[in-house]
Amino acid sequence: MQKQQGFTLIELMIVVAIIGILAAIAIPQYQNYVARSQMSEAMTLASGVKTDVAEIYNTTGSVSSADSSTDSAASQIPPSSQISGTYVDNVAVSDGVITATLRGTGSDVSAAIQGKKVQLTPGVTTGAGFTALSSATASEVGSITWECKSDAEAKYLPGSCTSGL
Repeated sequence: MQKQQGFTLIELMIVVAIIGILAAIAIPQYQNYVARSQMSEAMTLASGVKTDVAEIYNTTGSVSSADSSTDSAASQIPPSSQISGTYVDNVAVSDGVITATLRGTGSDVSAAIQGKKVQLTPGVTTGAGFTALSSATASEVGSITWECKSDAEAKYLPGSCTSGL
């Protein structure tokens, strides 16, 4: 009688089934990981402008001049076309609100977040809650806090950011 060499058909089928199950779990998780890392670029670029907005508010007492559409030295904020990244199309500022827009169709951005926006709104937190600086009154003073919202699904956002832009 000869010795058995190699694997039987049932053993090979079991191995293929296990690999299929692992792939079915790993691929979506990897896609989520890629989308989250691309979203973090948007957060990083948007956060880079927070200091400029806060400085304008502390200097002038208003965020109305914190605007990236004007190309003036008074605004202290670079035009939106100058703030971009590999996955971020632009970062615009209007009345102190910072909006990072991810690149759209035809780009390397994950399909789940193409064209999505991340918005950072400056405000003050008082006993009544969060008030945006653009609508805060003189009596609502305090340190500047930032509220983050996005139109992307919550699973792609950092913990400090909420869905529902």
